[in-house]
Amino acid sequence: MMSTEFLIQTRENIDEMKDNAFQLTQAEAPGKEVLLGWLRQMLLIREFEVRTMQAYQNRLIGGFCHIYIGQEAVAVGSIAAVNPDDPIVLAYRDHGHALARGMDPKYCMAEMFGRIGGCAKGKGGSMHMFDAEHYLYGGHGIVGAQTPLGAGLAFATKYEDEVIKGGKSSHVTLCYLGDGALNQGCFYEAMNLASLQDLPVIFVLENNRYSMGTSIERGTSMAHDLRVKSEAHGIHHAIVDGKNVIDLYKDFKSIADWCREESRPFFVEAETYRYKGHSMSDPRKYRTKDEELVEESNDSIASLKNYLSEEYDVASDALKQIAQQVKAQVKQAVEWANNSPETPMNELYKDVFTDHWGPYAGTSKPEMLDEGGA
Repeated sequence: MMSTEFLIQTRENIDEMKDNAFQLTQAEAPGKEVLLGWLRQMLLIREFEVRTMQAYQNRLIGGFCHIYIGQEAVAVGSIAAVNPDDPIVLAYRDHGHALARGMDPKYCMAEMFGRIGGCAKGKGGSMHMFDAEHYLYGGHGIVGAQTPLGAGLAFATKYEDEVIKGGKSSHVTLCYLGDGALNQGCFYEAMNLASLQDLPVIFVLENNRYSMGTSIERGTSMAHDLRVKSEAHGIHHAIVDGKNVIDLYKDFKSIADWCREESRPFFVEAETYRYKGHSMSDPRKYRTKDEELVEESNDSIASLKNYLSEEYDVASDALKQIAQQVKAQVKQAVEWANNSPETPMNELYKDVFTDHWGPYAGTSKPEMLDEGGA
């Protein structure tokens, strides 16, 4: 049994830790051209998802399909805050992050269609967007399974920087998760290891308040104060506005820079909201229409448009032109994906580690990594 003195001392240590908690200092906001680029990315993600829903309804896409509409600011703002060679690993709502990281929408859409021109040659589908060229190590369909992978990627960069190259750890890994993953044991194992090993990984919680159809208050303990999840492992925590890409970037850039310098993990809670259901088959009966309308009235894309108009006098015609360009690009992506051949049956025997299911036929690059690809 613990002594009273031990409990009192422990409580004092916790209080002291809270008093000395990480103080967030915002980075500077970028200029007009960068913001216009972010707006284009966010519009691209939204238009891509709209066309994805249409394609799913037309049975061009099968299986599970999770739409990212409403959360665009999180992917765009956080990815903009790190370096192009910083690793990223994702959950299964991953189309938006792939596009924000630089994947051509035609390869992304072809993967959705199960075509050979997809980023994983049509074998992964909606939940598995891989782009190793952009250090994007995929979406993962098992809830929380990407969190130990995030710790592993951070360990790999730290080992390469410090041991192989004999220098200082200079990378940061982004590991995205939904609020449902907070209840998976592997997440806490990953945080424990990340803290013990001083791994520069940022666990990015996209808190859209519903894991599938269950509100976070009903399914997660301490939902009102999620910092306790990381405090138990000695990891700093911060809450960022997932609906304002500028504010999110300013906070996130400071966090990423700190993690890079100190080679320590961090737990970031991005408060956001998905406008659509958990997946395409979700009727959303667990929340009210009024709630959805209130959330959609505070839209991240609309906010950025207003900021550009008010602060930089960007004309409405210019904003409309960007939207039109994005629509045309996504339309072409759908056409390209539809014209890409279906993945041939012999691909069953490629890109596998064993010949248990037949003769192992080696491997080949997806079309987007082939220099001769169209």
